[in-house]
Amino acid sequence: MTSNWSAVAAGALERVRRSPAPMTYALIGLCCLLFLLGPAAGLNPAYGSGNALLAAQRAYFRHWGVIPAELFDGPARAVLTPATALFVHGSWVHLLGNMLFLYVFGAMTEERMGRVRFTLFYIGCGYLALLGYAAANATSEQSLVGASGAISAVLGAFLYLFPAARVTSLLPFLFFLPLRFPAWVVLPFWAALQWLAARRAPQGPGVAYLAHLVGFGLGFVLAWVLFGRATRVEPAPAPAPEGENQP
Repeated sequence: MTSNWSAVAAGALERVRRSPAPMTYALIGLCCLLFLLGPAAGLNPAYGSGNALLAAQRAYFRHWGVIPAELFDGPARAVLTPATALFVHGSWVHLLGNMLFLYVFGAMTEERMGRVRFTLFYIGCGYLALLGYAAANATSEQSLVGASGAISAVLGAFLYLFPAARVTSLLPFLFFLPLRFPAWVVLPFWAALQWLAARRAPQGPGVAYLAHLVGFGLGFVLAWVLFGRATRVEPAPAPAPEGENQP
């Protein structure tokens, strides 16, 4: 049995290595693995159940997540939390929504950027997005977790690199009918929704809409700086789900 599992794992790693976007799939796999092993999934008996599980979840998020009040006036290890928080998710919906966006938009972006550059881009923009959110809510003691800022940066880069890519959108006011629009229509619309939501929730923690906006802007600008107008790519149509679920 052990050898069979080893063969399966080796085969999966080989497929990831040969894929055009191995780092995208590796990031998805890492986030999913950490979620399943952590207390938020509710599957690991080591964390107990009931009140014990809730206490373990709070402690886990405080240890690995960003706490703005501690980031600028706390222990030295707090400076690392905007990086560790990128791999921690608070619920199944949170995880699956983020990973869906990363799966759809990350592969093409990574293939265009290259593996190393994409990885540095993802972590760097995610770090800065959470840092920007923390700076705007510097007195908050609530923990912030999730890859939202990094994935929003991927969306911003995708918009610059592939503006004509066709994106499949599910619009609630049209009974969730799947409609296809170019990225230059869908992604700015998504960013506008984040901006409106951020204005309605100035008190801070909840959904980190500001981190979405910071990440999106950073991703677009960095793609422009790194690649320039002369190297912009106009790809063949590529499906991507978009709707009410926010990364």
